[in-house]
Amino acid sequence: MAKDRSRYVCQACGAPHPKWQGRCDACGEWNTLAEEAPEPRPAGPAAKAGAGRRLEFVGLKGRSAPPARIATGLAELDRVLGGGFVPGSAVLVGGDPGIGKSTILLQAAARVAAGRRALYVSGEEAVEQVRLRALRLGLADSPLGLACATSLRDIAASLAQERDAALVVMDSIQTVWLDSLDSAPGTVSQVRACAAELIRLAKARGFALVLVGHVTKEGTLAGPRVLEHMVDATLYFEGDRGHQFRILRAVKNRFGATDEIGVFEMTERGLVEVPNPSALFLAERRGNVSGSAVFAGLEGTRPVLVEVQALLSPSAGGSPRRSVVGWDSGRLAMLLAVLEARCGLSLGQNDVYLNIAGGLRIAEPAADLAVAAALVSAATDRPTDPGMVYFGEVGLSGEVRQVAQAEARLREAEKLGFAAATLPRRLARGGGRAPAAPAGLTLHEIGHIADLVAPFAAAARRPREAGPEAAAPPPRGLDPPAGGGHPRAVRTAT
Repeated sequence: MAKDRSRYVCQACGAPHPKWQGRCDACGEWNTLAEEAPEPRPAGPAAKAGAGRRLEFVGLKGRSAPPARIATGLAELDRVLGGGFVPGSAVLVGGDPGIGKSTILLQAAARVAAGRRALYVSGEEAVEQVRLRALRLGLADSPLGLACATSLRDIAASLAQERDAALVVMDSIQTVWLDSLDSAPGTVSQVRACAAELIRLAKARGFALVLVGHVTKEGTLAGPRVLEHMVDATLYFEGDRGHQFRILRAVKNRFGATDEIGVFEMTERGLVEVPNPSALFLAERRGNVSGSAVFAGLEGTRPVLVEVQALLSPSAGGSPRRSVVGWDSGRLAMLLAVLEARCGLSLGQNDVYLNIAGGLRIAEPAADLAVAAALVSAATDRPTDPGMVYFGEVGLSGEVRQVAQAEARLREAEKLGFAAATLPRRLARGGGRAPAAPAGLTLHEIGHIADLVAPFAAAARRPREAGPEAAAPPPRGLDPPAGGGHPRAVRTAT
């Protein structure tokens, strides 16, 4: 039998290589290959195929009871998890340093410890540091079990003796190391081996395991992608450290819905739940400013209203700048091209700045219509209706397409006091049932993006049509065409 040789493993993606090289062929990263000793192979009869026990195959018909849940007492965290922690499951929590991962997990573990056995193992902080955080959060009297260790053998031996543990938090998995491996802590092989052993122990003992993971500068979880496949749920903590809002997002959940979010506010007493994030995101909105529109979005099962802000300024020369915060920059470029080609807006010579207020990141295409309204409002210097919400997907030909859960979006808008909504027009053939408008909410259905631009164009022409005495400075980039129809752009020389 050939002798096992050491291999070189990429610390960014986990791809193995037979020899060292400067660039990983799998992910393209430079100087990420590290030498690792080969993993021991099983010996004896167990290594031969067919030496294991025979599996029992069952049919698809049958009924299983829903999994039991360990409620944390934090409604927003329980919402993201699907109702609470499932015994025997593994949850991976990632986020930027200082975003609040340790804070929320300490709060959740302390609340679980009020009724069941909960353990918190820290590999990054000393016992006194964790106690100081607990004192600041008002959790010093909680019966939470606390330990600080990085050796996997010590941690596994201690957890094996805990017969009644319901929740175990490991902060963080990158600090744990196994002495049988030659690689350093935090490498691919160490993270993979330590996580696999802790997950095996959690499923054998029946306690819920929470692993805290670091993130890279690109915002993804550090270590191999296989770590995300090993766990049952993956949660990301989003937000700016200089901003008080924190968003916990589920990107994978075997026991609940994905893309569910929980909204928290960072205070001196820790993270506080935000039961109505729409009102919080719109609290500082001014409705009489151009370049602002309210988007009726959907995050998981929860409708959320957020403000979309756009700002246009003449480019000083060279390539115009496109700066986007909280939205897809590629989708903004597509929407700008549609507005220019289908509606005649001249935006190519302007710097475009787009921001989703409140720190929330929007991924669904239903935000196209709200972004378009903000851009047209900024281009014409005419504010949108402060009592209007927008949602709808925009195609390359300018058509406005239907989106899911329209009634839930409308109910959220009506609950917060909005009076009107601009949404896609229902098609006559095969369009399905029209969304039911709540009482007091007026629906404006449009089928093309030009229908959105037309009211702004009319408002921009009205001061000049009133006569010279009422003339106002013409808005940038919008003027009626000579032959009528949709507004066309006027390119002014600078």
